[in-house]
Amino acid sequence: SFYEELVSHGILKPLTAPVEGMVVREGSCNYVAPQGISSVVKYYLEQSGADVSYEQHVTHISLRDGRWEVSRKAGPPEQFDVVILTMPVPQILQLQGDIENLINESQKQQLESVSYSSRYALGLFYEAGTGIAVPWAAQYIADNPCIRFISIDNKKRNIESPEVGPSVVVHTTVAFGSEHLDSDPAEVQEVILSHLQGILPSLPKPSSIKCQRWRYSQVTRAVPNCPGQMILHTQPLLICGGDGFTRSNFDGCIESAMSLAEAVKPHL
Repeated sequence: SFYEELVSHGILKPLTAPVEGMVVREGSCNYVAPQGISSVVKYYLEQSGADVSYEQHVTHISLRDGRWEVSRKAGPPEQFDVVILTMPVPQILQLQGDIENLINESQKQQLESVSYSSRYALGLFYEAGTGIAVPWAAQYIADNPCIRFISIDNKKRNIESPEVGPSVVVHTTVAFGSEHLDSDPAEVQEVILSHLQGILPSLPKPSSIKCQRWRYSQVTRAVPNCPGQMILHTQPLLICGGDGFTRSNFDGCIESAMSLAEAVKPHL
């Protein structure tokens, strides 16, 4: 039903563009978000009617008079009746305040067992009308020590247009990402570009480039035997969820969201 709704609103479309080297699991169906994956999040936020505050870096969570006091890097602390945490699990364990003592030993061991792959993503952006002559929309690379995936993103999303410049997205291998996790991104960018030049020597010069370090890319080991969420404190409710409690694909995120919603309902 989630897919049907998103497809009916044009947020998702079935993937029809050719992707070389993709492992297709029997019975699975792949989709693409023409306006980017953030459009899925924006759609649900709009449906919720929630008042959203962005760029709030939470640092402390503490109990104050039966409510949660949440402190952030900038601005005064705020109080809440229910707190739901869906950031990567290592960032939950970095939070300070009463939360440090509220996570029991068994939960702490479970949370500490979660692991993520790390990688870099490189975006190359071109002027409208630039031609990128490859027969595929995306390709998995099997034999390069640096690059694992290349996508001609507008082609993959099936939104090629003479008014919009093409863009190329490159993902590094997990091994390369781990090895260079704390390297200077500018130096990493040059290494990725040199490998890309070797794979696609005819690639034109981009008008701009963005290199993104992706410390928590995909969950490689989720919280064991967990039903999509974990309650850290009942009254008031403090609960955590996300793909770290299921798996890193859209189905995993939906499963965790449904599980969180069921657990939060009695507290509303």
